[in-house]
Amino acid sequence: MHRRADDASIRESRLGKVVSRALPISSYTLGFSGICDVVEFIPSPPGKSEGIHLPNRKGLYLPLPVEYKHGKEKHDNSDRAQLCAQAICLEEMLAVDIPKGYLFYGKTKRRVEVELDDELRTLVKKISDEMHAYFRRGYTPRVKKSKACRSCSLADICLPTLEEKVTSASEYIQQEIEKA
Repeated sequence: MHRRADDASIRESRLGKVVSRALPISSYTLGFSGICDVVEFIPSPPGKSEGIHLPNRKGLYLPLPVEYKHGKEKHDNSDRAQLCAQAICLEEMLAVDIPKGYLFYGKTKRRVEVELDDELRTLVKKISDEMHAYFRRGYTPRVKKSKACRSCSLADICLPTLEEKVTSASEYIQQEIEKA
């Protein structure tokens, strides 16, 4: 599913919509950087002055992030927060307001529209502040390992199975004393 979404060389245009894949994004405000799976640039309605100019295209276009997920819709806000963070990055980069985005779930083959409201934006800001506070303290939170870890693109960075093999210093010393 992600093969096409992650291929930055694929650009397409259909029904006036321009689709960009694997678009690098960043936000100085949030201190985030990443890559959007897909950003759809849809034509702004005639007479509206919302949107951005695209090279070699007439009119204005509104960017809408689309995040692809393998599974099904979750009961928590994690997917919505990720999408909102992408939109905030795009807003900062392109100086445009992005009111909504989409989550596409591979298991259900369903696309869900997500309103990027103040409540969700506040959640993303809170998560960003918390993450940066951890970094300043040099604190790494414990991994909450789940079956989702198996298909996560960050598993090589997060190393969710590492904690299973960790022995505390006091346990190590006790084991060495018992060996002697």
